[in-house]
Amino acid sequence: MSLSVQWWTMATMLLSGIGMGIVFDGYRVVSDELRIGRLWVPVLDLLYWIAATIIVFQVLSASNEGEVRAYVFLGLLLGIASYYWLFSKIVVKLVHFFIRAVRTLIQIIVKMFIYIVVRPLQLLYRLCKLIISFLIALALFLLKIVIQLTRPLWILVRWMMSPITKPVSRWVVGWWVPLMARWRVAERWKSASGKAARVWQRLTNWKKKDSDE
Repeated sequence: MSLSVQWWTMATMLLSGIGMGIVFDGYRVVSDELRIGRLWVPVLDLLYWIAATIIVFQVLSASNEGEVRAYVFLGLLLGIASYYWLFSKIVVKLVHFFIRAVRTLIQIIVKMFIYIVVRPLQLLYRLCKLIISFLIALALFLLKIVIQLTRPLWILVRWMMSPITKPVSRWVVGWWVPLMARWRVAERWKSASGKAARVWQRLTNWKKKDSDE
């Protein structure tokens, strides 16, 4: 393997170490902000190291066809050390700033949605409710007026129909009352209700007896 390839591999490993540090700090800050439970931290750490190993191996395969040498680990260690020495604090501050910016943007979007969509819909709902209430009140008022105006007509119609309705009502009463008496509806109803009460009393006594036993 030529010297240029070795230097190129070491440079890519150096950059890979820096990238690993950036991703780890970002992941740590985001997990703290989201307040991820302690049970999930080992799982996420394992996923991070699996992903980092796969990416580093892909970079190593692209640089020197996956050949592992001592300078590969040296480049990774130098990259990680240089990152935490020079860039870690800056990256953490930038991630915090980015999170605050995203939260502020989300709050602005939510407020704009409330003022542009929700508030007009609430105002429209109240306006429609007020209009419907007014129309219902107006309809009831007009109905009352119509009933008052047509009341003499109904009285006149009832007076004109009384020669027919009175005999019919008398006939219905005279037919229905004897029929009820013939069928002994009242007696049968009293008898059925008495039987039902006795059956219910027996059931309750049986349940009390079982519970006492």
